[in-house]
Amino acid sequence: MALQGLHSRDVCIHQDKRIHLTVVYFGKEGLSKVKSILESVTSESNFHNYTMVSLNEEFNRGRGLNVGARAWDKGEVLMFFCDVDIYFSAEFLNSCRLNAEPGKKVFYPVVFSLYNPAIVYANQDGPPPVEQQLVHKKDSGFWRDFGFGMTCQYRSDFLTVGGFDMEVKGWGGEDVHLYRKYLHGDLMVIRTPVPGLFHLWHEKRCVDELTPEQYRMCIQSKAMNEASHSHLGMLVFREEIETHLRKQAYRTDSEAVG
Repeated sequence: MALQGLHSRDVCIHQDKRIHLTVVYFGKEGLSKVKSILESVTSESNFHNYTMVSLNEEFNRGRGLNVGARAWDKGEVLMFFCDVDIYFSAEFLNSCRLNAEPGKKVFYPVVFSLYNPAIVYANQDGPPPVEQQLVHKKDSGFWRDFGFGMTCQYRSDFLTVGGFDMEVKGWGGEDVHLYRKYLHGDLMVIRTPVPGLFHLWHEKRCVDELTPEQYRMCIQSKAMNEASHSHLGMLVFREEIETHLRKQAYRTDSEAVG
């Protein structure tokens, strides 16, 4: 995700310049590297608007976001919950600000999720640079209308609604619970696709520790993230296609001999 990190630095520090970064890191492994990255950003870009929170405990996404939201102690603030595999533009940040309003609106943008570039660009020498993969085509990705992880909402609204459900363990579920709390509340939920927000493909692993329901959700997500329906169909029926091609080649050779 090095390229994504450089991109985010350019958008947030050089283009937008109205961002405070809060990083909540779980565990000790890799912690020193994250700290050194933040320190290098500070020295190279003179960027001091960040908070680093270290939790020496097992990873829990909802817990991390709850802690990150409460780490801010300077009054009202608009929060954008963003995973490390998200590619966003400066235009999106403006959409974030326009579609959220304290006590009135929370914003749940629909992310465009990119498929596995190894499958999408299988007929080429290799996948093009990430910037050239950011296109809204049915074979390159899909609108993740079932995902609720990326959201823009004010801290006061997040705290009032109770934040994330801490009973949800591991992968999946906590985002939907928060979204539903807003749906059943008094605030307006803005839900719409946005052009400047992409989920970059990465291999998804479904670990054994998940509950059966979480594991099923993980496998479904893994299948949907891999490729379009037609591309997956070509992979599933690969042997049938190759058999057909062999028969066609045999017929052509037979006719040539005859």
